[in-house]
Amino acid sequence: MEESLPRAIHAFYPLAGRVRPTPGETNRYELLYQPGDGVAFTVAEHDGVGVGVDELATDEPRELAKIASFVPELPEGGAVLALQVTVLPPNRRGLAVGVIVHHSACDGVGSTHFLHTWAAACAGDRMLPEPPVIDRTLIRDLPNMHDEITSSTNEAKDLFKAPDAGKLLDVLATFTLSKELLQGVKDAVAGEAARRGVPPPRCTSHVAMYGLMWHCYRRARRDDGGRAAAAAHFIFSVDHRSRLVPRVPDKYLGNCVGPGFVSAPEEELAVADAAGGVFTACATVAAAIDEAVRGELAYWEGWTERVVEACRDDAPFSVAGSTRFRVYDVDFGFGRPAKVEIVSVAKTGAVSVAEDRSGAVGIEYVE
Repeated sequence: MEESLPRAIHAFYPLAGRVRPTPGETNRYELLYQPGDGVAFTVAEHDGVGVGVDELATDEPRELAKIASFVPELPEGGAVLALQVTVLPPNRRGLAVGVIVHHSACDGVGSTHFLHTWAAACAGDRMLPEPPVIDRTLIRDLPNMHDEITSSTNEAKDLFKAPDAGKLLDVLATFTLSKELLQGVKDAVAGEAARRGVPPPRCTSHVAMYGLMWHCYRRARRDDGGRAAAAAHFIFSVDHRSRLVPRVPDKYLGNCVGPGFVSAPEEELAVADAAGGVFTACATVAAAIDEAVRGELAYWEGWTERVVEACRDDAPFSVAGSTRFRVYDVDFGFGRPAKVEIVSVAKTGAVSVAEDRSGAVGIEYVE
């Protein structure tokens, strides 16, 4: 793995660089790569106390503390990527590959593209994926967009601080949404639309997944005695590579995502009537996706203020990861991963999603 890493880094060389303030600019940063820059790569061996491959590769509730040590820290000085490989007990029969990427360098499309490339170079039994497209000029920002975003987030920076240690999640669990379950959600939404005498929303598998998770999250918060809010909010990422004009290449390395922003009355979303709550969730999610796909000017204007206001009301429900990243196809030559975790959800409170690792048509999510 160490010998194949330079081959991947050569193609993704910005990930070996450093983030720094842009000289002569205010509130501007740049990713600077200089010849000789590299990526921190750590090899470790677990002592075996309380951790085994079978214990980690499970859907059952598992302690975050037993996973977090497999993820390295970013070195000081603005590094954007660090890697760690840990040999696991018993009998050194497993590896944990820990990756940390600073979001200023790239989005999930870019980071998983790098992992697929590294894995192919390590396995040596298949062609490498297409190289990344590294050209920031492909992204044409709207006038004053950067200044408006930084102004809004700076004014509300206290809302975006990392939570206190006591508020971090200490247990993660995985749930699988099967093809049949998602179809049941779609049928329930169509049935509720017919009962109300309204056109049904466009309920794709992603809409069904997001709607069901959001409804269940709000119900759980209410049943757990959480503070009731007039409105509930949900934020997810939308990849705009195929939607910008001119179109941005699929392999663009950088950030090319925007927010899908959803709000719904709490009393309609978290109702005990599951069909009614899921219908509200799916209808508003479908409308938000449609708004993001159209990409009209109104979508871009004022979205930072909407996020800030949502955070003032209550922590919005959010999602990390994507089923399109194919994280269970990242094979370094040792076979498919037994389990993939997005450990950062412990800090952000997000729910992570990925394709079903069994290979069946379905979705798994972790919270």
